[in-house]
Amino acid sequence: MSGNNNADTIGADAGAVGGCMNVTDNGLAILILEDDAALCNGIKLTLAADDRQFEPCHTISEAKAALQGGSPDMFILDINLPDGSGLDFCAELRRAGYAAPVLMLTANDTELDMVAGLKCGADDYVTKPFSLAVLRARVDALLRRGSYGGAKTTADGFVFDFEALRFEKNGRAVELSKTEARLLQILFTNKGRTLTRERLLELIWPDGTEYVDENALSVAVRRLRVKLEDDPPNPKHIRTVHGIGYKWAVVS
Repeated sequence: MSGNNNADTIGADAGAVGGCMNVTDNGLAILILEDDAALCNGIKLTLAADDRQFEPCHTISEAKAALQGGSPDMFILDINLPDGSGLDFCAELRRAGYAAPVLMLTANDTELDMVAGLKCGADDYVTKPFSLAVLRARVDALLRRGSYGGAKTTADGFVFDFEALRFEKNGRAVELSKTEARLLQILFTNKGRTLTRERLLELIWPDGTEYVDENALSVAVRRLRVKLEDDPPNPKHIRTVHGIGYKWAVVS
Protein backbone atom coordinates (compact mmCIF):
# COMPACT_ATOMS: atom_id res chain seq x y z
CA MET A 1 0.00 0.00 0.00
CA SER A 2 1.27 3.43 -0.82
CA GLY A 3 0.79 6.35 1.55
CA ASN A 4 -0.15 9.89 0.66
CA ASN A 5 -0.18 12.95 2.87
CA ASN A 6 -3.33 14.26 1.19
CA ALA A 7 -5.44 11.98 3.39
CA ASP A 8 -6.22 14.71 5.92
CA THR A 9 -9.47 13.29 7.29
CA ILE A 10 -10.94 9.90 7.95
CA GLY A 11 -13.36 9.12 5.15
CA ALA A 12 -11.36 10.92 2.44
CA ASP A 13 -11.75 9.65 -1.11
CA ALA A 14 -9.90 6.34 -1.33
CA GLY A 15 -8.91 7.00 -4.91
CA ALA A 16 -6.82 9.93 -3.74
CA VAL A 17 -4.91 8.15 -1.03
CA GLY A 18 -4.06 4.65 -2.14
CA GLY A 19 -5.37 1.15 -1.40
CA CYS A 20 -8.26 0.07 0.82
CA MET A 21 -8.63 -2.48 3.55
CA ASN A 22 -10.26 -5.60 2.16
CA VAL A 23 -12.76 -6.21 4.95
CA THR A 24 -15.18 -9.08 4.47
CA ASP A 25 -17.89 -10.53 6.69
CA ASN A 26 -15.75 -13.61 7.39
CA GLY A 27 -13.45 -13.53 10.41
CA LEU A 28 -11.88 -10.62 12.26
CA ALA A 29 -10.09 -7.70 10.66
CA ILE A 30 -7.22 -6.00 12.52
CA LEU A 31 -5.55 -2.78 11.39
CA ILE A 32 -1.93 -2.44 12.55
CA LEU A 33 -0.43 1.07 12.41
CA GLU A 34 3.31 0.80 13.12
CA ASP A 35 6.07 2.61 11.20
CA ASP A 36 8.70 -0.07 11.98
CA ALA A 37 8.08 -2.54 9.13
CA ALA A 38 9.87 -5.42 10.86
CA LEU A 39 7.91 -4.97 14.08
CA CYS A 40 4.68 -4.58 12.14
CA ASN A 41 5.31 -7.88 10.38
CA GLY A 42 6.26 -9.53 13.67
CA ILE A 43 2.98 -8.42 15.24
CA LYS A 44 1.07 -9.78 12.27
CA LEU A 45 2.81 -13.16 12.49
CA THR A 46 2.29 -13.35 16.25
CA LEU A 47 -1.44 -12.67 16.00
CA ALA A 48 -2.02 -14.79 12.90
CA ALA A 49 -5.02 -17.13 13.03
CA ASP A 50 -7.37 -18.68 10.50
CA ASP A 51 -10.18 -16.31 11.43
CA ARG A 52 -8.09 -13.11 11.23
CA GLN A 53 -7.03 -10.80 8.44
CA PHE A 54 -4.63 -7.90 8.80
CA GLU A 55 -3.98 -4.51 7.24
CA PRO A 56 -0.42 -3.36 8.04
CA CYS A 57 0.02 0.41 7.74
CA HIS A 58 3.15 2.49 8.35
CA THR A 59 1.65 6.00 8.32
CA ILE A 60 -1.59 7.62 9.40
CA SER A 61 -2.31 8.46 5.77
CA GLU A 62 -2.12 4.79 4.85
CA ALA A 63 -4.42 3.87 7.73
CA LYS A 64 -7.01 6.45 6.64
CA ALA A 65 -6.90 5.08 3.10
CA ALA A 66 -7.30 1.52 4.38
CA LEU A 67 -10.47 2.45 6.26
CA GLN A 68 -12.18 3.10 2.93
CA GLY A 69 -12.46 -0.68 2.61
CA GLY A 70 -14.47 -1.05 5.80
CA SER A 71 -14.33 -0.86 9.56
CA PRO A 72 -11.91 -3.29 11.25
CA ASP A 73 -12.71 -5.22 14.40
CA MET A 74 -9.63 -3.85 16.18
CA PHE A 75 -6.90 -1.21 15.88
CA ILE A 76 -3.29 -1.57 17.05
CA LEU A 77 -1.70 1.89 16.97
CA ASP A 78 1.85 3.07 17.54
CA ILE A 79 2.05 6.54 19.10
CA ASN A 80 5.08 8.08 17.36
CA LEU A 81 4.48 8.01 13.61
CA PRO A 82 6.12 9.79 10.65
CA ASP A 83 3.05 11.89 9.84
CA GLY A 84 1.52 12.47 13.25
CA SER A 85 0.56 11.06 16.62
CA GLY A 86 -1.23 7.78 17.18
CA LEU A 87 -2.97 9.43 20.12
CA ASP A 88 -4.48 12.09 17.87
CA PHE A 89 -5.45 9.46 15.32
CA CYS A 90 -7.16 7.40 18.04
CA ALA A 91 -9.14 10.45 19.14
CA GLU A 92 -10.07 11.13 15.52
CA LEU A 93 -11.29 7.56 15.11
CA ARG A 94 -13.56 7.93 18.12
CA ARG A 95 -14.94 11.26 16.86
CA ALA A 96 -15.66 9.64 13.50
CA GLY A 97 -17.66 6.88 15.21
CA TYR A 98 -15.21 3.98 15.02
CA ALA A 99 -15.89 2.04 18.23
CA ALA A 100 -13.72 -1.06 17.78
CA PRO A 101 -11.12 -1.75 20.49
CA VAL A 102 -7.86 0.21 20.27
CA LEU A 103 -4.56 -1.07 21.67
CA MET A 104 -1.79 1.54 21.85
CA LEU A 105 1.92 0.74 21.44
CA THR A 106 4.10 3.20 23.34
CA ALA A 107 7.81 3.59 24.00
CA ASN A 108 7.02 5.61 27.12
CA ASP A 109 5.96 3.95 30.36
CA THR A 110 5.20 7.11 32.34
CA GLU A 111 1.80 7.40 33.97
CA LEU A 112 1.11 10.60 32.02
CA ASP A 113 1.49 8.85 28.67
CA MET A 114 -0.69 5.94 29.76
CA VAL A 115 -3.44 8.27 30.98
CA ALA A 116 -3.24 10.27 27.74
CA GLY A 117 -3.78 7.09 25.72
CA LEU A 118 -6.82 6.06 27.69
CA LYS A 119 -8.29 9.57 27.58
CA CYS A 120 -8.05 9.69 23.78
CA GLY A 121 -10.22 6.58 23.55
CA ALA A 122 -7.76 3.67 23.71
CA ASP A 123 -8.87 0.51 25.52
CA ASP A 124 -5.43 -0.78 26.53
CA TYR A 125 -1.70 -0.27 25.90
CA VAL A 126 1.58 -2.14 25.89
CA THR A 127 4.99 -0.57 26.45
CA LYS A 128 7.94 -1.17 24.13
CA PRO A 129 9.91 -3.37 24.26
CA PHE A 130 7.15 -5.88 24.89
CA SER A 131 6.76 -9.64 24.88
CA LEU A 132 4.86 -10.81 21.82
CA ALA A 133 3.12 -13.33 24.07
CA VAL A 134 1.85 -10.47 26.25
CA LEU A 135 0.72 -8.58 23.16
CA ARG A 136 -1.18 -11.62 21.93
CA ALA A 137 -2.87 -12.04 25.32
CA ARG A 138 -3.92 -8.37 25.41
CA VAL A 139 -5.32 -8.54 21.87
CA ASP A 140 -7.21 -11.76 22.56
CA ALA A 141 -8.69 -10.24 25.72
CA LEU A 142 -9.92 -7.12 23.90
CA LEU A 143 -11.46 -9.17 21.11
CA ARG A 144 -13.20 -11.45 23.61
CA ARG A 145 -14.53 -8.45 25.48
CA GLY A 146 -16.24 -7.20 22.32
CA SER A 147 -16.18 -3.67 23.75
CA TYR A 148 -17.04 -2.06 20.43
CA GLY A 149 -20.58 -3.45 20.57
CA GLY A 150 -21.47 -1.92 23.91
CA ALA A 151 -19.81 1.49 23.98
CA LYS A 152 -21.70 4.74 23.71
CA THR A 153 -20.83 6.14 20.32
CA THR A 154 -21.36 9.55 18.74
CA ALA A 155 -21.14 10.08 14.98
CA ASP A 156 -22.84 12.11 12.23
CA GLY A 157 -25.36 13.62 14.63
CA PHE A 158 -26.27 10.24 16.13
CA VAL A 159 -25.73 8.96 19.67
CA PHE A 160 -25.95 5.17 19.99
CA ASP A 161 -25.82 3.51 23.41
CA PHE A 162 -26.30 -0.18 22.74
CA GLU A 163 -25.97 -1.19 26.38
CA ALA A 164 -28.66 1.18 27.67
CA LEU A 165 -30.67 0.91 24.43
CA ARG A 166 -30.83 4.69 24.12
CA PHE A 167 -30.58 6.31 20.73
CA GLU A 168 -30.60 9.93 19.55
CA LYS A 169 -30.63 11.75 16.25
CA ASN A 170 -29.65 15.42 16.27
CA GLY A 171 -30.34 15.63 19.99
CA ARG A 172 -33.77 13.99 19.86
CA ALA A 173 -34.53 10.54 21.29
CA VAL A 174 -35.30 7.76 18.82
CA GLU A 175 -37.30 4.73 19.97
CA LEU A 176 -36.14 1.45 18.44
CA SER A 177 -37.53 -2.03 18.84
CA LYS A 178 -35.16 -4.76 20.00
CA THR A 179 -34.91 -6.08 16.44
CA GLU A 180 -34.19 -2.61 15.03
CA ALA A 181 -31.58 -1.96 17.75
CA ARG A 182 -29.88 -5.28 17.02
CA LEU A 183 -29.85 -4.57 13.29
CA LEU A 184 -28.39 -1.11 13.90
CA GLN A 185 -25.71 -2.49 16.21
CA ILE A 186 -24.63 -5.09 13.65
CA LEU A 187 -24.54 -2.64 10.74
CA PHE A 188 -22.88 0.19 12.67
CA THR A 189 -20.14 -1.90 14.26
CA ASN A 190 -19.36 -3.27 10.79
CA LYS A 191 -19.49 0.14 9.10
CA GLY A 192 -18.28 0.08 5.51
CA ARG A 193 -18.62 -3.70 5.35
CA THR A 194 -21.35 -5.32 3.25
CA LEU A 195 -23.25 -7.98 5.17
CA THR A 196 -25.26 -10.53 3.24
CA ARG A 197 -28.94 -10.98 3.94
CA GLU A 198 -28.22 -14.52 5.11
CA ARG A 199 -25.57 -13.36 7.57
CA LEU A 200 -27.81 -10.62 8.95
CA LEU A 201 -30.66 -13.08 9.46
CA GLU A 202 -28.32 -15.40 11.39
CA LEU A 203 -27.06 -12.55 13.60
CA ILE A 204 -30.44 -10.94 14.31
CA TRP A 205 -32.39 -14.16 14.83
CA PRO A 206 -29.77 -16.67 16.04
CA ASP A 207 -32.34 -19.09 17.46
CA GLY A 208 -33.46 -20.21 14.04
CA THR A 209 -33.92 -18.30 10.80
CA GLU A 210 -36.20 -21.02 9.44
CA TYR A 211 -38.99 -19.58 11.60
CA VAL A 212 -38.46 -16.00 10.45
CA ASP A 213 -40.60 -14.55 7.68
CA GLU A 214 -38.49 -13.90 4.60
CA ASN A 215 -39.61 -10.25 4.55
CA ALA A 216 -38.75 -9.60 8.21
CA LEU A 217 -35.28 -8.22 7.42
CA SER A 218 -36.56 -5.90 4.70
CA VAL A 219 -39.24 -4.60 7.07
CA ALA A 220 -36.68 -3.97 9.84
CA VAL A 221 -34.38 -2.13 7.44
CA ARG A 222 -37.24 0.03 6.15
CA ARG A 223 -38.38 0.96 9.66
CA LEU A 224 -34.83 1.76 10.75
CA ARG A 225 -34.36 4.05 7.76
CA VAL A 226 -37.59 5.89 8.55
CA LYS A 227 -36.34 6.56 12.08
CA LEU A 228 -32.71 7.46 11.29
CA GLU A 229 -32.42 8.74 7.72
CA ASP A 230 -33.24 12.31 6.66
CA ASP A 231 -34.52 10.97 3.33
CA PRO A 232 -35.48 7.30 3.86
CA PRO A 233 -36.08 6.50 0.14
CA ASN A 234 -32.53 7.77 -0.57
CA PRO A 235 -30.60 6.64 2.51
CA LYS A 236 -27.16 8.07 3.26
CA HIS A 237 -26.19 5.59 5.96
CA ILE A 238 -28.17 2.34 5.63
CA ARG A 239 -27.36 1.35 2.07
CA THR A 240 -28.65 -1.54 0.01
CA VAL A 241 -26.00 -3.50 -1.88
CA HIS A 242 -28.18 -4.98 -4.60
CA GLY A 243 -28.15 -8.72 -4.84
CA ILE A 244 -26.05 -9.07 -1.67
CA GLY A 245 -27.35 -7.31 1.42
CA TYR A 246 -26.84 -4.10 3.38
CA LYS A 247 -24.15 -1.93 4.93
CA TRP A 248 -23.72 1.17 7.08
CA ALA A 249 -21.92 3.56 4.76
CA VAL A 250 -18.96 5.57 6.02
CA VAL A 251 -19.93 9.17 5.28
CA SER A 252 -17.11 11.64 4.63
